[in-house]
Amino acid sequence: MTAGIGHNQGPSMEPGHTWRTFQWQKAREAAMPNTIPLMVVKMRVKRARELGLDYKAYAAIRQATGRDILALLFSNNALRVVRADAPQMPVRQAEVLNAVQGAQKLALVHRPLDPAVIGAANPVLDFAGAAPTFTDSWSDMRDHLAGAVQGRKLVGDQVLIIGDTAMERDWSAASRAAGYLEAGRYFGAGA
Repeated sequence: MTAGIGHNQGPSMEPGHTWRTFQWQKAREAAMPNTIPLMVVKMRVKRARELGLDYKAYAAIRQATGRDILALLFSNNALRVVRADAPQMPVRQAEVLNAVQGAQKLALVHRPLDPAVIGAANPVLDFAGAAPTFTDSWSDMRDHLAGAVQGRKLVGDQVLIIGDTAMERDWSAASRAAGYLEAGRYFGAGA
């Protein structure tokens, strides 16, 4: 029997299927490299450092999306800016963001905080905008996040969301972001 168009030439379902499947998998594994070239690993370690990420987190995101991270999107909670009378982020957060290279630093701010005030008080940020509200539907949240991301000439899977609440974790799925990272992991314990 001849395989038709679109057939992947995998094992047939005739007697001896298990043996042929085993042989096919071994041949496939032999054809696919199990390791990443050292030069690529070095470049990714450097890129992870530029983004302020640990290599494990960066490598997982790269593997899942196939793209580099071009922006970090923080919630005001992740930045520890939670009061209108104290719009500036703590020194630790500002230092970490100031060290980021080759990526936009974006913030979405929950009400009643004013994004313009937060942006002015934190010049390390490239953009500060309003966060989706708690009462937004899924599609409204998706559209709101898409507007913020596309307004910066990015696509969702180029943006890593760093947050501090369950709602902010949902931003990742709604915007089809590269991933989500807890603020404590990004800024370090105690930040």
